[in-house]
Amino acid sequence: MMFDKSMMVYIAVGIGFFYLITTYVGDIQKEDERLSNSGYEMEHKYDQYYTQDSIGQDIIDVTFADPQTQIGAWNHSPLKREFLELFPDFDTMKTFIKNRVRGEYLVQTLTKKVNEIEDQFFSGKIDAEQAKRLLERIK
Repeated sequence: MMFDKSMMVYIAVGIGFFYLITTYVGDIQKEDERLSNSGYEMEHKYDQYYTQDSIGQDIIDVTFADPQTQIGAWNHSPLKREFLELFPDFDTMKTFIKNRVRGEYLVQTLTKKVNEIEDQFFSGKIDAEQAKRLLERIK
């Protein structure tokens, strides 16, 4: 009889332990999936705006996006890095905007910013480091 009771206790404890572990692990797994999905979504939030033009150049096309999305897509774009490497050739930077950026608000904002920084840079109000920092901060 003792053997049967102790065996039943072990089985009951085992079932309880199994239940707790599977519930706890299941909750952790759900949380992990939610976090990894949101991280993936944040990382690839703007991918839909990066494409190629008719001659195969990478472009950013935010034509139908709201202004906030246009700026966000630009700030996360690999094209932004390429654009910043053109500094201090302001004419090439303007050509880059004209040829590789689509979206009226973004084009106007970038063009205005480049013109302002060009004027300040060549008038001696800012140095090259300040100009680069200002170009990186498009809002």
